[in-house]
Amino acid sequence: MNRTLVFVSALGAGLMTAAGMAQTPAAPAPSTAVPQPAAESTPPPPQAIPAKIALVAFEQAVLATNEGQRAMQDIQLKYKPKKDQIDSLSQEVDSLKKQLQSAPATLPDAERATRLKTIDTKEKQLTREADDAQTAYNADLQEAYGKLAPKVSATLKKYVSDNGYTLLLDVSSQQSNVMWIGPNIDVTQAVVTAYNTASGVAPPVPSAPPAPRPRPTTTTPKPAAPKQ
Repeated sequence: MNRTLVFVSALGAGLMTAAGMAQTPAAPAPSTAVPQPAAESTPPPPQAIPAKIALVAFEQAVLATNEGQRAMQDIQLKYKPKKDQIDSLSQEVDSLKKQLQSAPATLPDAERATRLKTIDTKEKQLTREADDAQTAYNADLQEAYGKLAPKVSATLKKYVSDNGYTLLLDVSSQQSNVMWIGPNIDVTQAVVTAYNTASGVAPPVPSAPPAPRPRPTTTTPKPAAPKQ
């Protein structure tokens, strides 16, 4: 962690003032004497700009805005019928398996084979429908995220600029090297509040349990998916 902080501090303090221009030598007076070279000016010492660092979990911030929460709620409502269908099919498969397990040992082999084939067919159907629903769900969520992210990014950049930050680090990724965040450094919630105020979008009506806030990967936020 100490090496990370040293690196971050070096980034924040890396802007140096340029050395002063060398003084232009005066034109020599007409003379038979050899002209003397102009004296070199001494450049001023470099001055570091004090660093003010901000950290933000950007992907989480996008989904935490009122607009993001509304989009997630709409997507979940869209896929609720499909999720219910998949849950029902999953329960049916479990029931068929229990029935087969509790069947008497005298069950004819032909009947046992028929039941096993039915279970296998329904399991394949369950897997196929769950995978298709997961893919479509993630695509809709990514599309909504892609539309909202640039607007939140503009608010974020304005916020750090207005508050005098010189360096902004995104800690959305689980692979972030940041192990500790001091007070007033994490600006995620402040940016969410600023965006909600600027957008004027009201929070979603909690008609169902609050939508889970997924921990995004480095590329795509991972949504809650229809369960098998």
